[in-house]
Amino acid sequence: MWQAASNRWGGGTAATRDFFMLDLHDRGRGWQELPPWPGPARAFAVAASQSDGFDNCFYLFSGRDFSGDSAWTVHKDGYRYNPRLGSWERLEGEFPVMAGTAAPFGTNHILLIGGRNGTNSDDRMLRLYHTITETLTEVPVSDEIDLPVTTNVLPDDDGILITSGEIRPGVRTPVLLRGTLQSTIHRLTGLDIGVITLYFLSLAFIGWYFSKNQKTSDDYFKGGGRIPWFIVGLSIFGTALSAITFMAIPAKAYATDWSYLLFNSGIVLAVPVIVLLFIPFYRRLNVTTAYEYLEARFNPLVRILCSIAFILFQIGRMGVVLLLPSIALNVVTGFDIFLCITLMGVLSLAYTLMGGIEAVAWTEALQVVVLLGAAVTVLVIVCLQLPEDLGTIVASASAAGKFNLGSTAFDLRQPTMWTVLIATFFTNITTYGTDQTIVQRYLTTATEREARKGVYVNAALTIPATILFFLVGTALWAFYRHYPAELSMAVRDSDAILPWYISTQLPSGVLGLIIAGLFAAAMSTLSSSMNSAATAFVTDIHRKLCPAARDGRALLRTARLSTLVLGLVGVGFALIMASWEIKSLWDEFSKILGILLGGLGGLFLLGLTTRRANTFGALCGIAASVVVQILVARSGYVNLLLYSTTGFLSCFIVGYLASLCVPRSNRDTDSLTIYGKRKTSA
Repeated sequence: MWQAASNRWGGGTAATRDFFMLDLHDRGRGWQELPPWPGPARAFAVAASQSDGFDNCFYLFSGRDFSGDSAWTVHKDGYRYNPRLGSWERLEGEFPVMAGTAAPFGTNHILLIGGRNGTNSDDRMLRLYHTITETLTEVPVSDEIDLPVTTNVLPDDDGILITSGEIRPGVRTPVLLRGTLQSTIHRLTGLDIGVITLYFLSLAFIGWYFSKNQKTSDDYFKGGGRIPWFIVGLSIFGTALSAITFMAIPAKAYATDWSYLLFNSGIVLAVPVIVLLFIPFYRRLNVTTAYEYLEARFNPLVRILCSIAFILFQIGRMGVVLLLPSIALNVVTGFDIFLCITLMGVLSLAYTLMGGIEAVAWTEALQVVVLLGAAVTVLVIVCLQLPEDLGTIVASASAAGKFNLGSTAFDLRQPTMWTVLIATFFTNITTYGTDQTIVQRYLTTATEREARKGVYVNAALTIPATILFFLVGTALWAFYRHYPAELSMAVRDSDAILPWYISTQLPSGVLGLIIAGLFAAAMSTLSSSMNSAATAFVTDIHRKLCPAARDGRALLRTARLSTLVLGLVGVGFALIMASWEIKSLWDEFSKILGILLGGLGGLFLLGLTTRRANTFGALCGIAASVVVQILVARSGYVNLLLYSTTGFLSCFIVGYLASLCVPRSNRDTDSLTIYGKRKTSA
């Protein structure tokens, strides 16, 4: 709770610059005095709290001076206080809203209603201040409406409610005012629908074409080793890039800066470890899932536990990958959310069922082309809409520090450059070294050399693609800073900024291409989750429960049936979240499973790089990583980006120390470690 511009009135008393805070979590400390704003003292100031993209800040606007019996003037300045930094910053522009009302709205808007503008008349303007673009938009109000001052503003579905207030000095009104938002969304035309239909028909053809090659479960899960290396590279890239990323990276760059660029480009740091350590082991052992290695190195229990956790995570992932893009598509197209979920889920399930991993890989290659084409199209159109094309983006973004890569201070609690570099290394080792959706791609090429080339293709694509998506977000910031009136209060979530732009600014035909890009981003991840989850179930669980199941055709039927069941469960999970609005449940669900899977990279590295590691140590390491990550999440000692790092290191360190407490086994495991590889090479 904040108390700004404490104004004391009475015989000759002047306005002050006092600024206080009350911590509602620690009321015993009482009101604490904070540094005053760097402007003149004032009374009747207007204030609100809102996010600036980085932090939740306190905003102070306008007000008037007062000193005894002298005349007063309206201040038109504005200030922002960042509680994390403990400092004030003056805002650009003028804010003549003394005695008006301010209220946060949506994710980044502040409503400034009425007030006095420095003349003898009340101001009948409704203003919108956007905290990210730092722009002020004026919206004239009809002369028939009296906007009160010293009132309250409440959100009301798609609009606002303004309660009673003072319409003239000493005159109050009992009238309640309600304002609604007007939509300027462009709905899909026949041309847009045609573009999207062509995209879906292409996916269906690919699924049908590769269905002829599916004769055994090995064909279904590993493509018979027939997939070319460049398609594998595109497939890995498409798997790692979801519709959430397609929207989230531009939204992050739009709202903040390029601090997370290094995190998304971190695969470069992990490539040597992946191609020199993980791929040779997986290829040499001729495994179908990454978790087969865990059984060979430790025991079946470790393998099954990790495989079950992976399957549950993929079901949840399918749900959120379906739901969040469907919300965006609902905004853009007006399609029912349940229809969007069902359409994407059924189509992805259809070509995955028919063509197996081959269809998944080839469709992902097509989807990557559509996805990147959509991003390039958005960037080009934004540039054409600005006065100096790309020059406007670069100049305005540079002046505002939007290209900042983060602080160089070594503070693990903040997303500094060091935090991001450490986090991206361990995260990418875990993802590209142990995630079955990625590992499965390494096993679909004819040779180990081609698998390595596929990883190189993915790494080479990731860097320019990441820059492209960040540039799209920065371009959207520049566009809405230059044309603030185009940024409606309807954008209540900064993650929806890209869907909002394409739904309001793009012409027919191009809109269809971008929608196809959204579908592509979602379905590439979705099909990978379906196939990899089925692979883990059949290979790690079904074959354990039914060891006699060896017939290729029978296993193929089981593989398709498990794909169907797991895919439908994922679609059903998305429909449940949409109907019950339990997105917060997904947050908790993903947090818990993230904690469970966080130590997986450390577990694999424990087995690969040490001789002393054993089953007891592995189980202790898994348990320790869960406990450590729960403690870290609650304490806030490190930034959330480092959760995978703490899980990785705790699993490895505790697992190794616990292994030392158990007598050394006589079982020779050198062939399952890097030491066995050295012997073979010698």
